Amino acid sequence: MTLELVAPTAPMEEPALIAACLRGDRNAERVLFRREYARVNATVYRIVGSTRDADDLVQETFIAVFRGLAQFRGESKLSTWIDRIAVRVVYQHIAARKRTPIPFELVDDVEDRTGTLDDQAQARDGLRRLYAVLGKLKPDARTAFALYAIDGRTIAEVATLTGTSVITAKLRIWRARRDVEARAAKDPLLAAYLARGAQEAAR
Repeated sequence: MTLELVAPTAPMEEPALIAACLRGDRNAERVLFRREYARVNATVYRIVGSTRDADDLVQETFIAVFRGLAQFRGESKLSTWIDRIAVRVVYQHIAARKRTPIPFELVDDVEDRTGTLDDQAQARDGLRRLYAVLGKLKPDARTAFALYAIDGRTIAEVATLTGTSVITAKLRIWRARRDVEARAAKDPLLAAYLARGAQEAAR
C-alpha cells in the first residue's frame, strides 16, 4: 500500500475559528486558547506580579472569553477584545484585595546587601520591591502603569484596554510613576532595578 503525504491543515481564519467556538467545537476552543494564551498570561502576570494569581486570573479570563464570545462584534481585533477582558478581570481582582500590598518587607541593611547579591538576585529583589510599591497604588493607577511600563503597551493601547481616554491613561501612569520614583529615592535597590530596566529599554 502506498502511503500518501497529507498536507498540513491550514490555520483557521479568525471568523471561522470564532464560529466554530460558538458551535461548541472543543478543538476550535483549544486552538483559540493556545493562540492567545502566551500574550494574555504575560499581560496578567506583569500586572499582578504573582504566578499563582496569574494562573487563576488567566483561567478566569478565558472562561469569560468563551462565555462572552457571542457578543464579539468584530469592531476591534479579537486579541484586543480578549486583552480588554483580561485587564477587566485583573482590575476586579486587584480592587477586591483593597490595595493589599504584596507581602514583602524592605530590609533595613540595604547597603550591606547590595554588594553581596549577584545580578540575578538583585533583579529579583528589585522586582519584588517594585510590586510592593504597586500593591499600594489604586487599582486604576497600578493597572495603567503596569500595562505601560512593564507590559510595554503604548498610552493609546492602555487607554483602549482600560476603557478610558488617552489623557486619563496618561494621568494615571504619571501618578503611579511619581509614587514609584518617590519610593525609589529611598530604596537604592529599587532605584538600581529601575535604572537597569531603563538602560535595557533604551538599547
